[in-house]
Amino acid sequence: MLILLAEPLAKGRCSLKPWSIAVIEDDESFRMALTESLDSLGYEAREFASAEEFISGEVACDCVITDMRMPGMSGLELTRILASRVPSLPIIMITAMPHSELKVGVSPPFYMLKKPFRTDALIDALNRALKG
Repeated sequence: MLILLAEPLAKGRCSLKPWSIAVIEDDESFRMALTESLDSLGYEAREFASAEEFISGEVACDCVITDMRMPGMSGLELTRILASRVPSLPIIMITAMPHSELKVGVSPPFYMLKKPFRTDALIDALNRALKG
């Protein structure tokens, strides 16, 4: 079943297919819950257990949601790599760290969500990221 969002298409977007979101999170239960939430909201979510898995898969997506702290390559390292390869790709980083302690050093389109977060905060971050 295809769920079309009531939001207008982003500038330059000429497709009615769902937005494709890559979810990169090492915590399996959180990753599955986030992916299921995104699917229920009408997005096409694909999950990855690590940044390395995502990078090696050459995945095409409209937005990346990544955890900041993961074994191996961190979400911050992944964000820096993606920002250099695809500067227009929106990235939402999720973290349990207080924002005041974060020194990310990555230019927009970059957004933060602090764990735990509510669904409406996720929707707001996605709307800002995708419709920027």
